Amino acid sequence: MTDFERVPILRVVPGPTDINANGHIFGGWVLSQMDIAAGIVASRRAKGSVATVAIEAMEFIAPIHLRDVISVYANVEHVGRTSMRVRIEVVAHRDLGQTEVKVTEGVFTFVALDANHRPRAVDASATIA
Repeated sequence: MTDFERVPILRVVPGPTDINANGHIFGGWVLSQMDIAAGIVASRRAKGSVATVAIEAMEFIAPIHLRDVISVYANVEHVGRTSMRVRIEVVAHRDLGQTEVKVTEGVFTFVALDANHRPRAVDASATIA
């Protein structure tokens, strides 16, 4: 068990168009699901718009298969003046939910944006979600 809140931010089933030549799900598809989930958590924490500015760490641990149900978990792990780091973990549920496999994890950095799409301060005193 990790420190992640065990309620997934996203739960997704990849489709046939998401498969690469090896019969596994494209890494780019997984990356986009991670960015969506991390963006949801970051925008809640920032109480407004955010933008992805970096992927600090990313590791593919196991392949995702066509019939897997993917759960994406995300936690804000650090808040700076205008930015925050969000740690993401992706778990595949296989065999009708009987098997869980951690397939990837990563750390994404987001910056909070104002109405002009410029960096703005994040309230550091707010609770990290």
